[in-house]
Amino acid sequence: MDEEKRFAAPRRRRGVYLLPNLFTTATLFGGFYAIIAAMNAKFSHACIAVAVAMAADSLDGLVARKTNTASEFGKEYDSLCDMVAFGVATSIVMYSFSLHYLSAHEWLGGKLGWLAAFLFTACAALRLARFNVLASRGGAKGNFFGLPSPGAAAVLIGFVWMSDRFGWRGSTLVLPAVILTIGAGILMVTNLRFFSIKTIRLTQRVPFRYIVFSVGVLALFCIEPPLTFFLIFFSYALSGPVLWLYGRARRPAAAAVAAPREPPAL
Repeated sequence: MDEEKRFAAPRRRRGVYLLPNLFTTATLFGGFYAIIAAMNAKFSHACIAVAVAMAADSLDGLVARKTNTASEFGKEYDSLCDMVAFGVATSIVMYSFSLHYLSAHEWLGGKLGWLAAFLFTACAALRLARFNVLASRGGAKGNFFGLPSPGAAAVLIGFVWMSDRFGWRGSTLVLPAVILTIGAGILMVTNLRFFSIKTIRLTQRVPFRYIVFSVGVLALFCIEPPLTFFLIFFSYALSGPVLWLYGRARRPAAAAVAAPREPPAL
């Protein structure tokens, strides 16, 4: 009898970890509230809700790793909540603020606005699916391939938040809204590399200028949060293409230096 108990299959643990999934649920709530706020033309509230969802999304993984409560259920739940907050909710906020004004134009039969919003949503879904595949194969460590969906969402909500803060009407910002929506969507599905904050080790020494820069950014954020928020994430979105172009420009010079020199003609 004792031997049967010893070799019996281990019982599966039921239930889910509460703490990290609470933060993940906060991500879902932020996205859901952003949709409700955008439908009622409360765009600043919608943008702040997505920003809170971004903070909760960054904390759930950290909490899961620190408390050793990571699970397959948590990973799948996190992806679904990210899709709602950074894909669906963000595109609806941008569409409600500016893109819907394109229905009055004849471009693509008046459908360019919601097509741009759908493109962003679809690219967010593709980006999350690719990330999950790479993570399952152990290839999602280090820098990101493609603009992360929270970063892409931050560009759009930062633009809406800044515009609403300064009283700019969405009807006059249709062109930049389309460019940002389509551009951020495409950047999510490219193979461009983007810096990951997870690679930063907070316990290691850094140059003193890094601290001065961080204090300066914090001061600017306290003075004008929407503008600072947009500029930070817009610069981050541009970092991938800029670094790629910089690398392409350096290749011919590096190849010329590495190439063997021909002996002088006699």
